[in-house]
Amino acid sequence: MHLLESLCKIHAPSGNEEALKNFLLQYVYDNQSKWLVQPTIIEGEGFQDCLLLEFGKPTTAVFAHMDSIGFTVRYDNRLVLIGGPDLKTGYELVGQDSKGEIDCKLLIDEDTDYVVCDYHRQIERGTELVFKCNFRETNEFIQSCYLDNRLGIYAMLKLCETLENGIIVFSCWEEHGGGSVPYLAKYIYEKYKINKALVADITWVTEGVKPGNGVVISMRDMRLPRRSFLNKIISLAKDSNIPYQLEVEGSGGSDGKELQASPYPIDWCFVGASEDNVHTPDEIVHKKDIESMIEFYKYLMKNL
Repeated sequence: MHLLESLCKIHAPSGNEEALKNFLLQYVYDNQSKWLVQPTIIEGEGFQDCLLLEFGKPTTAVFAHMDSIGFTVRYDNRLVLIGGPDLKTGYELVGQDSKGEIDCKLLIDEDTDYVVCDYHRQIERGTELVFKCNFRETNEFIQSCYLDNRLGIYAMLKLCETLENGIIVFSCWEEHGGGSVPYLAKYIYEKYKINKALVADITWVTEGVKPGNGVVISMRDMRLPRRSFLNKIISLAKDSNIPYQLEVEGSGGSDGKELQASPYPIDWCFVGASEDNVHTPDEIVHKKDIESMIEFYKYLMKNL
């Protein structure tokens, strides 16, 4: 789990994914010789901080967002939210401005309800802060900030080891409203005519989704995937003998919502592990669900 821990520690809130993209590029350069197929790397001009890995003759794409939730320092050390982080006095935050590294605590002002940074000096406006990483591992669980979605990225890097045909798409801005998926969808549809996509992200533990019971196939969230495509995913899950769970929610979203809103006929389905303590420094995922997520993606990319 050293790779997952390294991913969780990278500073990459929405809009500033460059450090994580560079980490992934270096990881690919260092490890692709050991993979079954060496991918074509697609990045740079026209892709902002996104990264695509093309394997063989792709017919299916997998989207995994790189960004995390966090905070932007405003004036007088007040904080503006990036995405939807949980708010609790005492959460440890880290970042850096021109005066040096910052290690501080979140504070909710009881008189004004302002969310502020409790620090000994004024932090430069526009500085980004993220949860301080405290990575923990037991026999059954992994616990850390930003398992959403560094765990999705981790699963895709494990998929890369055996993937023969497909495109892995590392996207940006998902936690703060999206924005990169429309042009990424345009690229993969117009160049490869890809009309099937999976979303490798992390969902919630709920009354119907339990830790340790397998990877989650989301039948719906705030959006509705096309039923015939969803049925095919579920059918493959039954054939695979890999533990899985079905999720039905009325809220929440992912890169899938932008795929559905795009002008391209790309079917999509959210497939990922579930976590508890969502959007806190203490997100927690069962190891069995990580294993089933990786194995199911390997199975899907061979049989979808």
